[in-house]
Amino acid sequence: MRRYFRRSVALTLLLAVQAAAGLEAQSQEANNPAGAPLPVTVTKVVSKDLRPTISFTGRVEAIDKVGLRARVDGFLEKKLFTEGQQVKVGDLLFVLEKGQYEAAVSQAQGALESGQAALALANIEVERQSILVAKNTASKAALDLANAKQQEATGSVVQCQASLDKAKLDLGYTEIRAPITGRVGRSQYSVGTFVGPSSDALAIIVSQDPIYVTFSVSQRELLAVREKLGNAGQLGAEVEEAIIRVQLADGSTYAHSGKVNFVDVTVDQGTDTVPVRATFPNPELILIDGQLVNVTVEGGTPEARLVVPQSAIQLDQSGAFALVVNKDHKIEVRRIQADQTAGSDLSVTSGLNVGDMVVTEGIQRVRPGQVVEPVEAKSGS
Repeated sequence: MRRYFRRSVALTLLLAVQAAAGLEAQSQEANNPAGAPLPVTVTKVVSKDLRPTISFTGRVEAIDKVGLRARVDGFLEKKLFTEGQQVKVGDLLFVLEKGQYEAAVSQAQGALESGQAALALANIEVERQSILVAKNTASKAALDLANAKQQEATGSVVQCQASLDKAKLDLGYTEIRAPITGRVGRSQYSVGTFVGPSSDALAIIVSQDPIYVTFSVSQRELLAVREKLGNAGQLGAEVEEAIIRVQLADGSTYAHSGKVNFVDVTVDQGTDTVPVRATFPNPELILIDGQLVNVTVEGGTPEARLVVPQSAIQLDQSGAFALVVNKDHKIEVRRIQADQTAGSDLSVTSGLNVGDMVVTEGIQRVRPGQVVEPVEAKSGS
């Protein structure tokens, strides 16, 4: 019963599609009387100066990324930021409980003062014994003992000062501040949680403007880069002079171009590729750390290329082709070789000539050899 129901539904859908196709055909026939050429939108093939390009897959990386960690043990007392907000160097973000560390500072300060008092007394005793020895009214042994106690007191003061410095340092670690300017991520711990040096990062700050985009160039692609961007010099010089562009996930081109600032000096033996890194301005914060993007390297001298809209190019089992309206207003199929994209256009290396009229709208309604009425697309459409 269920199988019968499915077949009935499929048959109904098929009949509906056929009926819609019949109505569309009737509509076309009504709009185009018998024998009248079918109008199609065409665009002329033109020549434009384009820079040679080659594409890669890249990854967005923050220039700086810092994990905020507790350097002393304690309960998390305050969280002074909103997750995702922009922070500046020195902004106070977390505060740990201070009580025990303030007490440690007071204790170390008291010990230091006691040690300094002992040292002052030892200094007085050394001075007094020195006078007595000079007058031959005290033994040299008494002076030696006074000197020893003075050195002991001096060492105690140094130890007490070091303990005080450490106590103050630990107290300072109870305030966790932003070490870089950037955007702070999600807080990993709630207020009241006990944290310490063994805990995970409390939060992560990443810098966003400027930002890196890294991509890897294989040995095969290295040869293509040298061929397209210039044969002279080293790879680094060729790539560093190139213009780097990024295509986002929605197919749009990122508004700002980048420049290569680093080409690795060794090949990754695991992937047999050379890592390359480019720097991009990111004032709108569109590029996000970890984002996957398409990278296009533009370089070399601009060359004249035949350009057609990408909407004119079709694909079948034999490859790419375009429908051309010839001088007799008949449809011809032209097999083409595509080279590179240029915005919404595509450059081709064979199959078309300057001035050819390629069909951009109405492709599905025409067939080879059919007489049509070409209507040239308006500029900017």
